[in-house]
Amino acid sequence: MNPVEPETPGLSAAGDKYPVVWLVTGYRAGERSQVLALGEALGWPFSLKELAYRRTEFRTSLFRGSDLRGIRREASSSLRPPWPDLVISAGMRNEPVCRWIRAQQGGRTRIVHIGRPWAHPDNFDLVVTTPQYRLPDYPNILHNTLTLHRVTPQRLGQERERWRERFSHLPGPRTAVILGGNSGPYTLGARNARAIARQVSAHARQRGGALMISTSARTAPAVIDVFAREVDVPHALYRWRPGDPGNPYFGMLALCDDLVVTADSISMLSEACATGKPVWMAPLGGYGHPMREDVALPLDFRLSAWTYSLMMRVGPRRLSRDIRLVHRRLLEQGRVAWLGEPRASSTAASGDMARAVARVRELF
Repeated sequence: MNPVEPETPGLSAAGDKYPVVWLVTGYRAGERSQVLALGEALGWPFSLKELAYRRTEFRTSLFRGSDLRGIRREASSSLRPPWPDLVISAGMRNEPVCRWIRAQQGGRTRIVHIGRPWAHPDNFDLVVTTPQYRLPDYPNILHNTLTLHRVTPQRLGQERERWRERFSHLPGPRTAVILGGNSGPYTLGARNARAIARQVSAHARQRGGALMISTSARTAPAVIDVFAREVDVPHALYRWRPGDPGNPYFGMLALCDDLVVTADSISMLSEACATGKPVWMAPLGGYGHPMREDVALPLDFRLSAWTYSLMMRVGPRRLSRDIRLVHRRLLEQGRVAWLGEPRASSTAASGDMARAVARVRELF
């Protein structure tokens, strides 16, 4: 079945004609969320394009093609005129498709890429990125501290009302615990899950409160089971399911008093900081590139984590990322603290999205 291609209404302050906008969504949840967030923040109507990829897509992506050989067109959203004035996308798999779309428009389509581009930055009109990708200072690269997100005061207000009754049985103050998963040299396995569960339980117990726990697409079921067994304070736990309309994640962000986020996910950290509430980062153990130098962290073995760490040491920098660069900047800015430290400050609203929207509008 082909994906639905919804359009959302937008507003133009000057009353000008809208550009035609396509969002070629990312194939990972964090990338998809960022693409949607920027599209919504622009306020222009857009079409959502979802792609189905071939197993051989890596070859056309790796060699920087400009074609559709990497996708299954019959299972993807339609790509036909009217061609867009603007394409917003993320991920290596989508780069050849975006270049193909621009070619159909005679080279006039602007391409905005979010995250790390695999082709040279000159192939894009704008790249919106964050520190972990270590991109150069080019005129067409916007360096933000955190990733783009869909957390706004309006949405939090709506989600607060929607989920208030669901979590009313939990005593306050309530701490939202957001669990990620394996990432690069870091592994969220049984040992790390057990340590974090005990820490967040102590955190809630000291305050006489409760936990609202949300897992994510990358949280392994076995890890969730370990975490659930170790938590010994009042809590509610949501096990992530794809496409679940009953996912209370944003309700937890709205109703909590503070947050603990596993530090493997910059996207989840960005959303947590956007609430304006105190945020603690829960570090994971990893090979060769510890999230924290000052404490010993549990180590869950994972072969791909070990090889990723090796690649970070001896491979080209563009083939890896270092999320510790984001951690350090957030700590320097006082926007987060490590779990177990005395206090995490409330965070002021970030200007990252406003900067991204302004740069996109400048293209027109």
